[in-house]
Amino acid sequence: MPFHKGLLPREGFFGDVILRLIDRTLLNPSLLLPLILFARYTKRGHNLSVVHEKAYGRIKKLFYISLVKSISKYISGRARDNWTSDRYDWSREIVLVTGGAGGIGGAMVKFFDELGIKVVVIDVQPMSFRASHRVHHFTCDIRSPEKVNAVADEIRAKVGHPTVLINNAGVARGKYILDAEPGDVRFTFDVNTLAHYWLAKAFLPNMIRTNHGMVVTVASLASWITAPKMVDYAASKAAALAFHEGLASELATVYNATKVRTVVVHPAHTRSDLFKGFDQKDPFFFPTLHTDSMAEAVVRQVLTGRSGQVVLPTAGRLVQLLRVVPDFVSSKVRNDGAHYMKEWKGRQVITDVDADFEGKEASESTVLVGKE
Repeated sequence: MPFHKGLLPREGFFGDVILRLIDRTLLNPSLLLPLILFARYTKRGHNLSVVHEKAYGRIKKLFYISLVKSISKYISGRARDNWTSDRYDWSREIVLVTGGAGGIGGAMVKFFDELGIKVVVIDVQPMSFRASHRVHHFTCDIRSPEKVNAVADEIRAKVGHPTVLINNAGVARGKYILDAEPGDVRFTFDVNTLAHYWLAKAFLPNMIRTNHGMVVTVASLASWITAPKMVDYAASKAAALAFHEGLASELATVYNATKVRTVVVHPAHTRSDLFKGFDQKDPFFFPTLHTDSMAEAVVRQVLTGRSGQVVLPTAGRLVQLLRVVPDFVSSKVRNDGAHYMKEWKGRQVITDVDADFEGKEASESTVLVGKE
């Protein structure tokens, strides 16, 4: 599956188009610097800057803002990579995707396969699409550390050591706190959070030993802000975010694996059967994302071979500010979100969350991935 090359995103014209245009023009120092140099070192430019003094002043302010932004972005990127560089040979790398039989995970698999990269899929469901010989599917209940270890041994024996681990599988139950059974909450955390630990324990040691690899954690915008009827889901995603941050720190300070990269992904509502009926009320800045858009953003980040943060849509980056704004602002946003899940009718692959679901038939794997 090739990358999207259209002028507009798959979702059409929405807030990201404007925000990216601003970023590439008004906040682009490489475009603003020539204007400042023109005004400073040419007679015509100087005359124009005098005649249009206010406009010139705004250009200078935009340049300084964009310069600080660019420098900050560069330093942050290098800091995330522990000030080290590494090279990836994608003809030899092995990418493991949990929940890769369909949905966002399946779209990731298609992109990697199209690029000629070897992929391992771990899912409780069979593949929902045809893939090449480069894609290897293994059935596993990732809630169980023992089963994860067993399938890890099988993967290493049949395919090799994965060098990129994408913790993508996830679930949502969509119940209020008092309506959720213990099994619902446990199931949500088992898949959305604890499975990240079991998979890391199975595949991370080889990355540490070779000081090469990458762990991708699919969190959510809900890891920054929650709403009624999705508290357990948001809590599990906040825990996944903490896992990502703690893992990055331990790799650098405990294991001296400074070249093992970490990536966290924060998707908004994505078009999938699991979140059918989810209502964000703001389609311009927070449209329903196409699964391919989310998957492509993750794949592009992985291909850089660098640590990073993927947030879609772009306006979603503002959501993290709700952690620092006054309570009267953040509480209003949370309360206004009461309608998000009110009409939610997401399809559930697993109905008996207390049972061992490995090997059982279910409707589709898509709802185990790409939840938002």
